[in-house]
Amino acid sequence: MSTPASIAKHPIHPMLVAVPIGLWVFSLVADLIGAAGWRAESWNDVACYTMAGGVVGALLAAIPGFIDFLSISVPNDRRIGVYHMAVNLTAVAVFSLNLYLRLSSAPGAVFPIALSVFGVALLAVAGWLGGELVYVHGMGVEQPSVARSRPEQRGAGPRKLRRIG
Repeated sequence: MSTPASIAKHPIHPMLVAVPIGLWVFSLVADLIGAAGWRAESWNDVACYTMAGGVVGALLAAIPGFIDFLSISVPNDRRIGVYHMAVNLTAVAVFSLNLYLRLSSAPGAVFPIALSVFGVALLAVAGWLGGELVYVHGMGVEQPSVARSRPEQRGAGPRKLRRIG
């Protein structure tokens, strides 16, 4: 099933989710570097900026994700989509709270770092659910037509490789 939020048959949501995922994971890495004692204040600043960028990126990625969600008609797929959306929105809330707490916390404070670990764990769960929708249920995947498919997909069987030497 193709997705309504796409450009030239390419879904937009998966293109955009790499931004918040990368920024939030790097935010945790910056926290861990700072916690190790390497210029904690500077790395705390890096963590804050990447966390804020991740929140903005996640909200932007949520728009085409929600458009895709509205197109789901199969009840089981829709249920997985609800869980995927709920876990992602929870991650956005956790990182937003984390960002707010950092404004009044000392660099290297344990609770904000623990929130980052929890937020990245939520991302893993949300990614699993998103992968379930795409790779198991075929959401956002357009099925190739028989005329466009490769010969081995049309029943000719796999090509045999010649042994050289």
